[in-house]
Amino acid sequence: MRTSFTANNISPSMTLSIGEKAKKLKKEGIDIISFAQGEPDFNTPEAIKQAGIKAIEDNFTRYTATSGIKELKEAISLKLKNENGIEYSPEEIVVSTGAKQVIYNTLLSLCGSGDEVIIPTPCWVSYTEQVKMVGAKPILVETLEAKNFVPEPHAIAEKITPKTKAIILSTPNNPTGAVYGKDVLKEIAELAVKNQIFIIADEVYEKLIYDSEKHISIAGINEKIKELTVTINGWSKAYAMTGWRLGYAAGPVDIIEAIDKLQGHITGNPNSISQKAGLYALLYNEDYNLMIPEYNRRRKYIVDKLNSLNGINCRIPKGAFYVFPNVKGLYGKKVGNKIINSSMDVATFLLDEAHVAVVPGEAFAAEGYIRLSYVTPIEDIKRALNQIEKALKKLDNV
Repeated sequence: MRTSFTANNISPSMTLSIGEKAKKLKKEGIDIISFAQGEPDFNTPEAIKQAGIKAIEDNFTRYTATSGIKELKEAISLKLKNENGIEYSPEEIVVSTGAKQVIYNTLLSLCGSGDEVIIPTPCWVSYTEQVKMVGAKPILVETLEAKNFVPEPHAIAEKITPKTKAIILSTPNNPTGAVYGKDVLKEIAELAVKNQIFIIADEVYEKLIYDSEKHISIAGINEKIKELTVTINGWSKAYAMTGWRLGYAAGPVDIIEAIDKLQGHITGNPNSISQKAGLYALLYNEDYNLMIPEYNRRRKYIVDKLNSLNGINCRIPKGAFYVFPNVKGLYGKKVGNKIINSSMDVATFLLDEAHVAVVPGEAFAAEGYIRLSYVTPIEDIKRALNQIEKALKKLDNV
């Protein structure tokens, strides 16, 4: 075998691959509407773009400190204090090339061969693969649709062993949109403190929240859990800055120093221009507030329409910008000689017959569901759901 065990032991990102397939079909002249990737359709706010342009004009194009410029880390520190109720010094913060990279760097700093990392499912596609990449073992804990996909602390407790090194939490959650309440987070925090298990808290969707829900940072519950928590965030979702590749981690200084050391050998500093744009976003820009009412409008429409379709049931998400409908009611139906027996079959059917790209639940360790992102203009959402409705009428019972 020419490639490494690590490379052969992980699965490709299904969200990216389906997104690429949809783009390929579009180039071939097929009108595909894609709900596959979680990328805002809004442009980066103009003032943030201008901050990046100014950085270029000021020739801010050289290496910075590996962990990010001091003024950006100070702005992150201020943000965490004012918005999340967590106090971190700039020395307890590292800025990286996107939240995805800093999650991997955190796992690489904490885990090694033989360690176990607990991950509630459904979960983002990269968590399990990154855990495997650092030599650890992902331990999946299923959440229940009936419980709105919020993890049950007793189910997590049952998976804890002497090998458990960390728990990854994602709230608001990708792919379900679940928002974890304070009571649940307190119970998980107690488990972590009792067993001295680290928490990796992915909070990249924290500003995208609906229905008077409130985002709670687990690190803000008490000092004991704060000492075991690495809080991850970034600019991609809330500020429509996906391509700028900027994220950060805040946590105990020894872990942050380890991440910084590793990062120095992997990528070096995050993009200098992006850092200046990110600084402006944190200090001055609240344009993300303009996106939330539109996302909310799309969220309500897509849930109502999906629930009107035979064989599909969809709970309303409380955060992020995804819906995660149950499609098991379509199992056993067929079109032509093809019988639907899995969510992958559903995704393939919708791409072929409705020309709509969705991500099957298998990508998120949740067979029986599909994920649709509503970062698509409302006109396209309406058209896509009408096409899905027409396609479903082609299905016959076996």
